[in-house]
Amino acid sequence: MVVPPPTRQSTGVVFAILTTGVAAYTLLQAFVMPVLAQIQHAYDTDQATVTWVLTAYLLSASVATPLAGRVGDAIGKKRALVWTLGALAAGSLFAAVAPSIEWLIAARVVQGLGGGVLPLAFGLIRDVFPADRIHRAISVIAALGAVGFGAGVVVAGPLVDLLDHHWLFWIPMAATAVAGAGTIAFVPESRHLSPGRINPLPALTFGAALIALLLAISQAERLGWGSWPVVGLLCAAPVLAAVWAFSETRVRVPFIDMNMMAVRGVWASNLVAFLSGTAMYAGFGFLPQLLQTPAATGYGLGATVTESGLLMLPSALFAFVSGLLTPPLIRAFSARAVIASGCLLNAVSFLMIATLHDAQWQIYVATTLWGFGQGLMFSSLASVVTASVRASQSGVANGMNANIRTIGGAIGAAGAAAVVTAHVGGGGFPEESGYVTAFLVAAGILVVATLAALAIPPIGAAMLDEALEFAAANAEIGMIPGAEVSTAAPPPSRDGPAPAR
Repeated sequence: MVVPPPTRQSTGVVFAILTTGVAAYTLLQAFVMPVLAQIQHAYDTDQATVTWVLTAYLLSASVATPLAGRVGDAIGKKRALVWTLGALAAGSLFAAVAPSIEWLIAARVVQGLGGGVLPLAFGLIRDVFPADRIHRAISVIAALGAVGFGAGVVVAGPLVDLLDHHWLFWIPMAATAVAGAGTIAFVPESRHLSPGRINPLPALTFGAALIALLLAISQAERLGWGSWPVVGLLCAAPVLAAVWAFSETRVRVPFIDMNMMAVRGVWASNLVAFLSGTAMYAGFGFLPQLLQTPAATGYGLGATVTESGLLMLPSALFAFVSGLLTPPLIRAFSARAVIASGCLLNAVSFLMIATLHDAQWQIYVATTLWGFGQGLMFSSLASVVTASVRASQSGVANGMNANIRTIGGAIGAAGAAAVVTAHVGGGGFPEESGYVTAFLVAAGILVVATLAALAIPPIGAAMLDEALEFAAANAEIGMIPGAEVSTAAPPPSRDGPAPAR
């Protein structure tokens, strides 16, 4: 079915379809985190096994996200998005009817294959939207990444209390099915492709390196950092990564273009994404556990799953609000300033939680700051990455950025788990010092992320808009600071986007 390019009126329909798919995916990222204990009880399994409900999803998504972005750049982002949404819907259906924990873990692997939704949505917006709407649309879609994480944590508890854990998957299944049908009917195919046969060696070694690294990190707490499986995987990961990097320079059509990764706007954004992802899972991922600790321990609030979700509600609300405010803030300052401010707000929020967690109002203030900072950071990073590369590379570039944040998240979650559970007090609950240390470390990582954000080119809103508009008209020309437009296509710059004169 051939769908004509969207008019200014029909882009609203396309945007609604993309946001539906992205919202369902981002909810699935966080839905299971606060209710793992309930899932463990429902399937009568142990803690080590139920952890795989989260681990399997992270492993699958870490490989599928950049792969889907690259495939979309090669064969068409619409086609790739349909298959990706189909995987999300099928995985959600299998999870909703899972009769055993093993079935549920396998279903989460299938769900992870839908990790390409976010980069493919960015790429389609870049390819088919009018130039003056690209920046704002990307900002809102990116903000859903922060909103989805916060909302997933908030909604999961009440949903399980009112219904059961199966509805954590029925709802995303329905949303992704609707988004998939809408994509087929209304979303046009992307105009800019990067054709060519994808060599399997770089893709396989890239995936193997990621799986080895994340598997080692996720299992280190259970098996021990000195155990031979963990040590073996940690040794294999850099070797496989070196083989991947070497093979990328030897194939005609690379899986991930190393020149693209060296562009200043790309590598600086990826560094910030890695650090923020590490801190996000290290700190915010353990906040529900802190809030649900009984008050008798001397530091917990004794909140139920539902109550802890409500305490974290400001994070989702203000992430969306700040995502909407990002374009005018970039116009007034720059993307670099907005991203650095978001990182700093997150650092302050984690510092507050580490030192002030005795009353509900303190948690509300901290989660409000966290949500506002996340919205600023996510929305701006996506715009910088999208404008820093050619239109035919936008899928894989955004896929790598999302993937690097996932890798950081896996490292942060494993590290925080080791710190929090290092010392157990009376009643079997972690000592308060473990939480304090975890949140202080997360705050420190975000201070480093703030400094890393200063390496991002000082891109303003006008510069982003002109770079995106220029790319739409000249799909194979890179974003070149101060470049003169000529009849010859200049090489991509390593400094990031700027308007063509």
